[in-house]
Amino acid sequence: MSDDRAGNSDRPDAPDLANHPRERPDEPHHNGLGARLNWLRAAVLGANDGVVSTAGIVVGVAGATDSRSALLTAGLAGLLAGSLSMAAGEYVSVSTQRDSEQAALAVEREELAATPQAELAELTGLLEEQGITRELAHEVAKQLTARDALGAHARVELGIDPNELANPWHAAWASFVSFTAGALLPLLAIVLPPHGWRLAVTVVSVLVALVTCGRISALLGNAPVRPAVVRNVAGGVIAMAVTYAVGTLLSATGV
Repeated sequence: MSDDRAGNSDRPDAPDLANHPRERPDEPHHNGLGARLNWLRAAVLGANDGVVSTAGIVVGVAGATDSRSALLTAGLAGLLAGSLSMAAGEYVSVSTQRDSEQAALAVEREELAATPQAELAELTGLLEEQGITRELAHEVAKQLTARDALGAHARVELGIDPNELANPWHAAWASFVSFTAGALLPLLAIVLPPHGWRLAVTVVSVLVALVTCGRISALLGNAPVRPAVVRNVAGGVIAMAVTYAVGTLLSATGV
């Protein structure tokens, strides 16, 4: 009985837990991480820009005048201009990226049709460069080619997933919405409170928003929290300090 148990422990199908540990639950092993990070990038950039740029505008104007209508006009102008600019910029940028990816895929598609053996050898070489033996690399390359030749070359050679090309409209809308949401906070904070509380409420609200945004972006991106928060807060403080100083100076000189 003891021999049978010993023999069973050496079976090739017995799991080797020492050499094959379970995946840690906190590691990003799921698909679509690149797409999620692209959305995160657009949303975080939009929200940060909305908070910081609009806060800079209204705080700068507040340094020059206490007129609620002037603050509201300047804040709304900054909100609309910024959100539309961010959306247009993201659309153009991501459209260019998508065009480049599609052009690269078109070239790869033509090469696969014209010289399939050369492309198989190229894929084998790329896999071999990743530390796989040539025999195994060749076998893997053949299986990948048989299953999805274009997808295999796109991922290994070009670093592109043909099924997850960047969508410019998604990026544009994400930037527009996130910028608008971020910009509304300093705009409302500067126009709603009484005169004596406007600046303090705006500064505190902006700092809380930047801390929250930095923390969320770091957590979703599996990055350290403190550096992200410090960068966000430092950028916002500098922007508000500079614009307020400029507004105060212009008011003092009578411009």
